[in-house]
Amino acid sequence: MSLEIALQQFPRDITLKDGSRCGFRPLRSDDDDWFHQFFLAVPDQERMFIKHRVSEPEVVSEWCRNLDLGRNLPLLAVTEQGIIGTATLHQQLGGWKRHIGRVSVLVHPDHRGRGLARRLVTEILEIAREIGLEKAEAEFIGEQQAGMKTFALLGFTELARLENYVKDMQAIPHDYILMGLELKTDEEYAGMG
Repeated sequence: MSLEIALQQFPRDITLKDGSRCGFRPLRSDDDDWFHQFFLAVPDQERMFIKHRVSEPEVVSEWCRNLDLGRNLPLLAVTEQGIIGTATLHQQLGGWKRHIGRVSVLVHPDHRGRGLARRLVTEILEIAREIGLEKAEAEFIGEQQAGMKTFALLGFTELARLENYVKDMQAIPHDYILMGLELKTDEEYAGMG
């Protein structure tokens, strides 16, 4: 299935486990202000683990201006007040990792504990399956225990752990953890046996 077809199911309303509601939809070119405000709400300690300088409005504006949903698909959770979460599917459209999607997720601090991260990751994994990816991976820094737990509950397992391998934005070394998941569809499971 093509990405365009997979994205036809959005925008869509979602009810979270606490009964609150939000909408799920892909990032749009006019989301730069909301997206920047979302990243500014993330505590400095957590923002250090993000690979890009998301506190700089130019970085976020550049993402929105140059959308390439085939390479980087940010799926947003939105309310009338703004963006409350995002999960992104990163792909390489050629080369030796073209069958693998990398998944990342981030939830606004005021909206955590409602199952939003899990719902976002579940949705992005479904898109990955629909467009034919075979594996998903997620990268973590050793201190991101809550994130690793969320991914483990969705079936991800630890593939590699490298001590003091990566450095945060303040050049402090941290353990690097790579987790992975096989993206089997029901049809593939039915054929096994």
